Amino acid sequence: MKKLLLVLIAVVGLSAGAKAQKMNLSLSYGGYTLMDASDYHDGWHHVNNAWGAINLGFNVQVLPKFWVGPSYTFSSTTTKGKHSSDIAYHAIMLNGRYDYYRNRLLTVYAHMGIGAEISHMQPYEGDAYNKGYFAFQLSPVGVDVQLSPLFTMFGEAGFGVQGLLQVGMRLNF
Repeated sequence: MKKLLLVLIAVVGLSAGAKAQKMNLSLSYGGYTLMDASDYHDGWHHVNNAWGAINLGFNVQVLPKFWVGPSYTFSSTTTKGKHSSDIAYHAIMLNGRYDYYRNRLLTVYAHMGIGAEISHMQPYEGDAYNKGYFAFQLSPVGVDVQLSPLFTMFGEAGFGVQGLLQVGMRLNF
């Protein structure tokens, strides 16, 4: 009971501290992902390129130039040939972002994320199964353009499960 009470106090304390900071919710699309460049499909042959990735993230500003938060990425593809399959990619990562430069309308930053990617194999002939892989995103250059106090558009160049080029929007609160 004492451990549960301490965990509860810690969670309340962390959430109270997070409320004092800026937060945002991001939605983006990234093209040419790590899943296309690597064998994140359990050796299935004749894999088509994925259509890209949809990314959803939540970030909290913990220091004046540093943000952290979780993200979820989804992508999918199919395979060709005699033994074909649908493959769904799910990635969950912890992300960090460091702001290099900031003025009233523009922020230049670097973004890094690490986590896990789960490939859900759905063979047309056979049972579906999952295979886990290491997930990462390294984006040395990202740019935010603040359109209003609540709304920001952004673009990133890097490599990982979220895409080589990533564009999206953030809702700031």
